[in-house]
Amino acid sequence: MKILIIEDEPEMLENMRQTLEREYYTVETASDYKKASTKIGVYDYDCVLLDITLPDGNGLELLKQLKQLGKDDGVIIVSAKDSLDDRIKGLNLGADDYLPKPFHMAELHARVKAIVRRRSFDGNKLIEIGNVSINPENRSVHINDKEVTLNRKEYDVLLYMISNKTRLVTKTALAEHVWGDHIDQADSFDFIYSQIKNLRKKLTDATATIEIEAVYGVGYKLQVV
Repeated sequence: MKILIIEDEPEMLENMRQTLEREYYTVETASDYKKASTKIGVYDYDCVLLDITLPDGNGLELLKQLKQLGKDDGVIIVSAKDSLDDRIKGLNLGADDYLPKPFHMAELHARVKAIVRRRSFDGNKLIEIGNVSINPENRSVHINDKEVTLNRKEYDVLLYMISNKTRLVTKTALAEHVWGDHIDQADSFDFIYSQIKNLRKKLTDATATIEIEAVYGVGYKLQVV
């Protein structure tokens, strides 16, 4: 799952980034309004952690921008401004949650998990499709009740495909979501092909009733067989 942290305090930003990366999220950061505006205009995220007070603008304007673009990124406002008016305004603009500073990183992680689970998996802690079962809490995958070992990126690809099971996923979207926004500077998608090939083999060997179908020239689609 991909997270964007918008925070201008360097130490806080680094603590949040390290905490979420330890939980295997793909994390992007922005320390000012301009950079954040560019990122949310170009890329999609599962959750945006949004500070209200930025050196060159108001974070609530970024929330407005997200909604005007028609994006459904989850948003948690993370701010030292803990007034009731700020909370109400942020929630009315479409934020999912409000976490006042200071806070424990464990609470931040719990809030992020809740947002991602609610938005991507209908609030379910266990994700099931066909004979495949995924537990995001411990990143385990079972097929026919037998555990299948995936590496980090194979797991991330599978989870992203399942969270978009009704959609055609482009190679670019898959790469950005699993490997991060800097992937647009890559010369090729060979690294994606390698992970997809290995994941497909593991699904086939375990007789999974789902498969990842390649759509020539475009990307991939998850199929239940």
